[in-house]
Amino acid sequence: MIEPRTLKGFRDYLPEAMIPRERLIATAQCVYRSFGYSPIDTPALEYLEILAGKGGEESDRQMYAFEDHGGRKVAMRFDLTVPLARFVAQHVNELGLPFKRYHIATVWRGENTQHGRYREFMQCDFDTIGTKSVAADIETALVIYELVSQIGPTFGKPLPFTIRVNNRAVLSGLLSKLGLADKSVALLRALDKLGKVGRQKVAEEMVAAAGATPEQADQVLKLAELSGTNDEVLAQLGPLVTGNPQGEEGVERLRQILRGAKAGGVPESALQLDVSIARGLDYYTGAIFETFLLDLPKIGSICSGGRYDNLAGLFTKQELPGIGASLGLDRLLAALEELGMIIKVRTPAPVLIAYFDAARLDDYLRIAATIRAAGIGVEVFPEPKKLGQQLQYADRRGFRVAIIAGQREFDAGKCQVKDLATTQSSEAPLTDATALVAAIRKCL
Repeated sequence: MIEPRTLKGFRDYLPEAMIPRERLIATAQCVYRSFGYSPIDTPALEYLEILAGKGGEESDRQMYAFEDHGGRKVAMRFDLTVPLARFVAQHVNELGLPFKRYHIATVWRGENTQHGRYREFMQCDFDTIGTKSVAADIETALVIYELVSQIGPTFGKPLPFTIRVNNRAVLSGLLSKLGLADKSVALLRALDKLGKVGRQKVAEEMVAAAGATPEQADQVLKLAELSGTNDEVLAQLGPLVTGNPQGEEGVERLRQILRGAKAGGVPESALQLDVSIARGLDYYTGAIFETFLLDLPKIGSICSGGRYDNLAGLFTKQELPGIGASLGLDRLLAALEELGMIIKVRTPAPVLIAYFDAARLDDYLRIAATIRAAGIGVEVFPEPKKLGQQLQYADRRGFRVAIIAGQREFDAGKCQVKDLATTQSSEAPLTDATALVAAIRKCL
């Protein structure tokens, strides 16, 4: 016998895991579509040259790469952004610009597993390709805000969060003024770890991996530790980048993003300028975003992204600037579970019709059709077993309502509507669909 098991970092999804997962995906789809983003899909497997070197050394190390049966060097996608760059470069004439897409699909990274992080996981991306306009940067902030705002009520209560925003151009400009322009990638990668490993270890990495002096590392960290309101941080940044066009443009775009997001309905408390965030992936060039849950900050960013104006240039001579973000589906689900916001159920249908009378199957099916026509999910138990056994089944699966009707109820033209949470029952007419549905809704 072969032992049934899964690889480390991979997992099966039982119904109680898949139901909230699908609810989260449906919420993301609804929000993305409301802003005009169109769905696409791309292959899980790409030529290695398409993916290699696009996300930095760490992404290359984590990539699942191999030679296929045709002798081609291929790899599993590690994110959805690099395949998007290839996709747009290949189909730009059909798509037209600007092009707005969302893509919800599985990616693979051979990284060390930890709470809420797996080697196979799903990303929920949205991107705008073909414009450098700050309006696209602002819209990215608006979509993130709307998305996380919708997720809380979907799972029963508001989900306090904050979006942190920065601009790589500001950081690059500051590094240029410090004489560290040629070391910017390594320095920014180290800086991105500030919230995870602390100041001392980041400073050590800047010296060891980026070749900065301890004094230079200290100056970079002091810049990253600027604090205050958004306006106060902007005021402190201005003089620091004066004379550097890249840095000055970055500060101005940050100012416009903050102003535009406010005009779009995002409160200042939900969008905070944070000079310390840098995003680890090498392809970011402008605005960058990270989103943290206030009640569970240690789980890390649950929605991140930024501007990448040069990525598609690897595949085409046509300029294809882009900006977007990705919802960390599995990490967010782990957070929601830890916050007690996920109710464990094994069925997406809230109503069970007990198969109580063996001769009445057609009648039970007619009742089910009536309830389903009202938009309520319903399951008919498949066998005429004892009522107690059927109610035990309902309890294990997480049904919220049981419809019970035997010969006596059919003769009276009524059924029992049992609220399985309170165990209270009420009568409802079988001949009045509106009244039956209303009785069920009272229990939901």
